Amino acid sequence: MAALRLFVPRDAGALAVGADAVADALRAGIERRGLSAEIVRTGSRGLYWLEPMVEVATAQGRIAFGPVTAADVEPLLAAGLLSGGAHELRLGAPEAIPFLQRQTRLTFARCGIVDPLSLDDYRAHGGWRGLERAIALPPADIVEAVVQSGLRGRGGAGFPTGIKWRTVAQAPADQKYIVCNADEGDSGTFADRMLMEGDPFVLIEGMAIAGIAVGATKGYVYIRSEYPHAIATLRAAIIVARAAGFLGATVMGTPHAFELEVRVGAGAYVCGEETALLDSLEGKRGQVRAKPPLPAHHGLFGRPTVINNVLSLAAVPFILGEGAAAYAALGVGRSRGTMPIQLAGNIRHGGLFEAAFGLTLGELVDEIGGGTASGRPVRAVQVGGPLGAYFPRALFDTPFDYEAFAARDGLLGHGGIVVFDDTVDMARQARFAMEFCAIESCGKCTPCRIGSTRGTEVIDRLIRGEGDAASHLALITDLCETLKFGSLCALGGFTPYPVMSAIRHFPEDFRAAAVSSLS
Repeated sequence: MAALRLFVPRDAGALAVGADAVADALRAGIERRGLSAEIVRTGSRGLYWLEPMVEVATAQGRIAFGPVTAADVEPLLAAGLLSGGAHELRLGAPEAIPFLQRQTRLTFARCGIVDPLSLDDYRAHGGWRGLERAIALPPADIVEAVVQSGLRGRGGAGFPTGIKWRTVAQAPADQKYIVCNADEGDSGTFADRMLMEGDPFVLIEGMAIAGIAVGATKGYVYIRSEYPHAIATLRAAIIVARAAGFLGATVMGTPHAFELEVRVGAGAYVCGEETALLDSLEGKRGQVRAKPPLPAHHGLFGRPTVINNVLSLAAVPFILGEGAAAYAALGVGRSRGTMPIQLAGNIRHGGLFEAAFGLTLGELVDEIGGGTASGRPVRAVQVGGPLGAYFPRALFDTPFDYEAFAARDGLLGHGGIVVFDDTVDMARQARFAMEFCAIESCGKCTPCRIGSTRGTEVIDRLIRGEGDAASHLALITDLCETLKFGSLCALGGFTPYPVMSAIRHFPEDFRAAAVSSLS
């Protein structure tokens, strides 16, 4: 008889709603029955409204139950959980759940399925295939494969990843670096954390491929300190990968050397900007550098450096393993491949949804996300983190791709969507954006440091009804123009997106703020 296997996530999101207590209750209940079973602690599949989601291996495949509490375990065991028995919490085959069924999972193909620290699991599900094929190619061909795939940076402006790699590969230097930006600080985003906790080897593999492609022998993963579980899992995975020969002086027995190290940031939002991140890595205060020179020429410790975020690097093993054409076949226009989209805020079905570019914002929010958790009408969504634009329902026909969002003064950023219902006050959301910039500014450039502070003050006067509302709005608009075109980096440069979109699409909130304060 095959050994019993159950799968309980140890993802931070699942832990927050009691996954450890569920695992302990399962272990105790199984022991009381005189049975033995392996409880595999996986990452999350990303259906957060169903967490903790427990799965059991049966003759018919894995069967899911959720959301499970510790108090549910005994009734579930009595109902035949271990054989996938009937119960009101039974969800059936995970892949048949509509939220998962509609996805195209490339980057997150293993997340929630494998033991994050099992090399056997990783290899059994296609792991290391990309690295194996990469070491058989000339480095220039690896770079060309990434160029041809159409992969673009998944963290901000969407710059072509292969072009960045080509620039570093062609830069002469005795030492080059690969830096992974895992400083995931945007509101409503959690894909980086999910991946590092649920499938860390895919990031390690992607960084090793990048190192071989550009001639870099050292890599750093810069993770925010707020991610202790991701830090611990990734560090453990690096030790396992190194012991197995996937890192070190001879990667997979080849002359290629690549070593990897985790560095923990102190939580400054501005260190998500690549040059501020480099300063922090070097042990300095995280401040934005003027460009040029670009990091590709003069990056970490003054050497040519590839800086990509987690999702960009984690997409590379598929591209090398399955071919650039297979990746480029997905998506629309210049937005190729898939995007792990994070649905958050006031939404019924919050979680990670990976799909090819091209779905509309309305499909993502209404069909896949199920509308608001409160049951009230959706009024606005913010895409791209705290510096992303607010889109009203009138723009829900916008396709999820870089150019379509740019055409409507928006940005995809890290792929986070935060939903608000009709109780939201958009004047206060605009104020939050200005205040956020003021608090998080590194202080190096005047437009960002001073402009955001003055902007917060002006919006406060508008909300309190002091002075002339039209004059306040004109001054805010002028400040936003200065921030947009005068700031050194995207922190100040993108703050106008949420502020001006709130004013443009929800003007009634700004008039109401002025009127209500006088009544």
